[in-house]
Amino acid sequence: MEILSKLLAGLRYVCSGFPDNRIGRVGNILVEDFGLSAFSMFFMQSESFLSYQRNLEKGQGRSNCETLFGINKIPSDNYIRKMLDEADPALLQPCFEEVEKLLLQPEILNSFQRLDGRFLIAFDGTEYFCSQKIACPHCQTRKRSNGKTECYHSMLSATLVASGHNKVIPLMPEFITPQDGHEKQDCEREGVKRWYLQHKTRIGNLRPVYLGDDLFSCQPIIAMIKEKGDDFIFTCKESSHKTLYDFMQGADKQEYSVNVRERAKTDMYHYSWFENVPLRDGKDALHANWIGLQITDNKGKIKYSTAFVTSLAVTKENVAEMVACGRARWKIENEGFNILKNNGYELEHNFGHGKKFLAQTLVTLNLLAFAWHTILDSIEKIWQNARNEVGKRTQFFRHIITLTTFLVFPAWKNLLTAIGNHQIESEILVENSGK
Repeated sequence: MEILSKLLAGLRYVCSGFPDNRIGRVGNILVEDFGLSAFSMFFMQSESFLSYQRNLEKGQGRSNCETLFGINKIPSDNYIRKMLDEADPALLQPCFEEVEKLLLQPEILNSFQRLDGRFLIAFDGTEYFCSQKIACPHCQTRKRSNGKTECYHSMLSATLVASGHNKVIPLMPEFITPQDGHEKQDCEREGVKRWYLQHKTRIGNLRPVYLGDDLFSCQPIIAMIKEKGDDFIFTCKESSHKTLYDFMQGADKQEYSVNVRERAKTDMYHYSWFENVPLRDGKDALHANWIGLQITDNKGKIKYSTAFVTSLAVTKENVAEMVACGRARWKIENEGFNILKNNGYELEHNFGHGKKFLAQTLVTLNLLAFAWHTILDSIEKIWQNARNEVGKRTQFFRHIITLTTFLVFPAWKNLLTAIGNHQIESEILVENSGK
């Protein structure tokens, strides 16, 4: 488990730099233990993990928090919340940079690269907290029809996706919060601008193609991306791009059709594209290439249609892959937010709100756990063997929690071998029996 050990060492180092405002006698809890304890809960997919480990610590004098995560002493839940409230989530950026380095591993490259060696990064926003009673300085607000003010948190997520692949890797998020000196409420478009300007240079070696819905296919966002020499494929709706569609009215588009058989049905995929169309009215309008897809059944009935604008050159040879990549933006919703909210990570659960950074920092640790899981699924052999033996991801983590609730494992290798082989090493049983 060399990869996981290295990632944990990096997280420990980052957490050791979290603010520590304790005065005088601070006890025997290291500042990094607070961050690692919170992260362990997300990584193990159990909000009760720390409670289970405290019980083990009482009975055996040690726990899996110590042996697997390197935590010296497990703080109380309230103590964790108090300490992490002071930690700006931006401090966790180096941990995501370590994930980015691992993207160049052959297993990741083979799984995620598209369009002749490009990575697809999808943008989208999502909420992760909402309340009419709890608030902090980073909350956004809105009024409901009943007159009550609702406070909520949201973020702009940038996620590595790939057409035809069922895994995604979240990158460092950008939080949508009230901005100093701005009267207007923050939004996804402003979040994208901040994220792109902060991270663009560092991830340039990934040769990214940015994906997003119709919200991002506007002149300011596209101008920013084109100015830096990057590429995009954004959804383009007629309702929000009247000038663009009027420009194409009556003109001859390039077209290509192909029959696609899925299971017992055959559908017609009809592609069309048009070069150098204006994004809006006016002499300063930027231009892009437009692509359309219409799917019909064997009776000619339209089953699905969509359209995109892109900075990439479109040809008959690449139009199908281009559209597949554009449609892959949905994976940030289906394989990203859906998993985070409904399948173990409990993104919308209030693990703690705090008065400063707590809600944001906990969400960032949650996203980091998700990113690590995908990395381990892709390149860590012993992790892969255990996952494949169990099958479903949710069942895999149930196995992990069941075993670590009652037994202390000296290392990740021992735990994962027990799951993969359906057998616990006799030495571990002896050590846990106290003999």
